[in-house]
Amino acid sequence: MVVTVALALSACDAGGSGGGTGTGGAAGADGVAVVPAGERVLPRALAGRTLEGRPLDIADRKGQVVVINVWGSWCPPCIAEAPHFVEVAKETEGKGVAFVGIDTRDPDRIPALAFQKDLGLPYPSLYDPTGKLILDGFPKGTLNPQTLPSTIFLDREGRIAARALRAIGADGLREVITPLLAEK
Repeated sequence: MVVTVALALSACDAGGSGGGTGTGGAAGADGVAVVPAGERVLPRALAGRTLEGRPLDIADRKGQVVVINVWGSWCPPCIAEAPHFVEVAKETEGKGVAFVGIDTRDPDRIPALAFQKDLGLPYPSLYDPTGKLILDGFPKGTLNPQTLPSTIFLDREGRIAARALRAIGADGLREVITPLLAEK
């Protein structure tokens, strides 16, 4: 029981270090690293097929604040944070915010589709069973692909503006999204 509780309270970490953002930001006490506007970088191509098999390119969401949540159906903290993402995605719908998931290390789509359905995710998730999209899509140092859940926030220009390498709640999401929406 103690092991289950400890795992549920920590990130699903398969090794590796959270480290810095690699883009000039420093993690705050809440675990969210915010990158100053002048130090932000663009991710590489973040495109592929959703869990349902439809094409999705995150670059198509330029002009919006994009919240990218990296999750796995087998990850207890991913399951625990999902209701917060659902809540904030619904309350920011139509307000210039786009949510996208990246399901990783699920070798079969069936548990990932069940995760998405059971938790009511109102946004699409790219399917990345090997983690290749994550490794190729983010510049070195911006995202530790072994740490789940992880969340990357892109500003309206599509640049990496913040990241959280742990589960994040609704208030934490709002604290990052609100100033990004206010940027011109």
